[in-house]
Amino acid sequence: MCELAKRISVPVSMDFMCVGSYGDGTKSSGVVRIAKDLDESIEGKEVLIVEDIIDSGNTLHYLIDVLKKRNPSGMKLCTLLDKPERRVKDVKVEYCGFEIPDEFVVGYGLDYAQKYRNLPYIGVVEGIGQEGV
Repeated sequence: MCELAKRISVPVSMDFMCVGSYGDGTKSSGVVRIAKDLDESIEGKEVLIVEDIIDSGNTLHYLIDVLKKRNPSGMKLCTLLDKPERRVKDVKVEYCGFEIPDEFVVGYGLDYAQKYRNLPYIGVVEGIGQEGV
């Protein structure tokens, strides 16, 4: 988000949510949980959802449905990484940094069981598949 924010040239305000379905595993549990909601109203605003990685689409499909009920004037989706071959729920990605193959990646903010977020690069974790260790 920080890298993107440095490149936005129009007035912007940012708010953050913590939404997930992975827990400490490598495969989505399918149960989406909002751990931290927005602090500001999005009613009547243009909203850009910024995601680190889109996998199955389950979490974003749920989130987009929740946010649409809050009446923004528009909503678009941006992601750093996209795994389209893993998609279960259809989500429209307007802005994508990179499409990647079906491998478990960490670093640059992405984690495995809350570890490896601080790596200054994105790397594949060998020996861990989508099914687990």
